[in-house]
Formats: sequence, C-alpha cells, structure tokens
Amino acid sequence: MMRRSIHTCMRMALIVPLLLAPVAFAAPDYAREKRWADEITPAIVVGDPVYLMQQNGHRFLGIYTEADNKRMGVVVVHGLGVNPDWGMIGTLRQRLPELGYATLSIQMPVLAADARADAYIETFSEAVDRLRLAVAWLADKGYKRIALVTHSMGSRMAYSYMKRNPVNVDAWAALGMAAAPGLQVPALMYSGIEAPVLDLYGSGDLPAVLNGAALRRASLATNAASRQIVIQQSNHFYADHEAEMIDALKSFLDGVK
Repeated sequence: MMRRSIHTCMRMALIVPLLLAPVAFAAPDYAREKRWADEITPAIVVGDPVYLMQQNGHRFLGIYTEADNKRMGVVVVHGLGVNPDWGMIGTLRQRLPELGYATLSIQMPVLAADARADAYIETFSEAVDRLRLAVAWLADKGYKRIALVTHSMGSRMAYSYMKRNPVNVDAWAALGMAAAPGLQVPALMYSGIEAPVLDLYGSGDLPAVLNGAALRRASLATNAASRQIVIQQSNHFYADHEAEMIDALKSFLDGVK
C-alpha cells in the first residue's frame, strides 16, 4: 500500500506541472503590453492615447482618432503579438478618419514572444471583454453606429464576440481570417452573425486563409449585406496594397445602413 502511494505521489508530481504549465504559459503578458505602451505613446502624432479598464483592474491602451463628423466609430483590432499602432494597423487607424470614420485602435491580449498561436485561445475571453469595453467607449462618445475592423488573430478573437450578435455593433470587416485547429473558429464562422460582414483577404495570403476562402464565402450567403473581396497580388499584411485595402473598407462601411 505504501509503495502504491509513493508511486501515485510520484505520478502526481509529474502530472501537476504539466497541467499547470499551459495556464501559466497562456497568461496575458501585461508587462509586455506596458513596455509597448511606454514605447509607442510618446511617438503618437495622429490621435490620442486613452486607457480602458477591464473588470480585473488591468488598464489597456487604445488610440483614438477623431473624424470630421460622427458618421461611425470603428474599433480597430490588430493581429498576433503586435500593438495598436503597428504597421498596417497604424495605417488603418489613421486613414479611416480621413474618410469620415473615427477609430479606436485597441491593444489586444498578448502572450510571451515565443508563444504558439494556439495558446492564444486562452486569451479569447479577455479579448471579448476588451472589445465590449471599446464599443461601449465609442458609444459613450456619441457614436450611434459602430463597426469592427479586425486583422488575423484579431479577427479570430472578434469572432468570439460577434457570434453573440452584440446589439451595438453595426458591421464587421474581418481581414485575413483563418480557421485553425484549436482556435474555436468553425468553417462556416459567419453563419448566424446578423451584422453585415466583409471578408477581406489577399490572393497571396497565408495558406490557412486561402484554404478557407470558399467556405467563408458560403457562410456569407444568408446575409445580403455581406460580401467577400480578394485583393489581387496582396499578402497577409497588404504590403504595397494599403490603398486597395482602404478602398475596400470605405466601400463596405459607406454601405452600412
């Protein structure tokens, strides 16, 4: 009996760290967020930094850029392991206001730099909370219509929010949406979403985006206001095709009732 107990304890000693490791590995890296915020906020020329408070007391960065009118407020959501002023996200948050669409580009949860993409599933509930807070913030600023413009992992995070059909979100532009094992994005991910959806991707996008394009298009069929657009010659980040990306978004947002 004692030998069996010893063996049981030894097995538990090995198993418990394995059970705990994914949780620790997947914990949002708030310190990394703060470093980025400290780095990028002094360099913001267009727009103003704002901070939103989560239920757990964590403050996360947003960059708010006003437009000349209040036609619509847009929550801009970045992809894997970057920040709300990074690359094409910075282009989106600055160019859309020039076209009449105010933007709030928000920091989404990040993990350690070496985290695998599928580890991000543990952050999706927090991502939903941040999206909810960002939409509420824009509503409090007086925007009657609000849209999401999301990219890559940010689009996967946004799916967890949009599948609930939040009543105060009028449209969703999902850029570079990819379904991947373990990330809880079904093949027909847009089915059941009531808001108009733009599925935007590049002809030279990632394989996981390209392989799901036909199924994503099929899932849009029940919503006449939704559409899929492919930007020819563009990669996942719309490098050298930012103008076409912005034009596609403007055309979609202009048509939102």
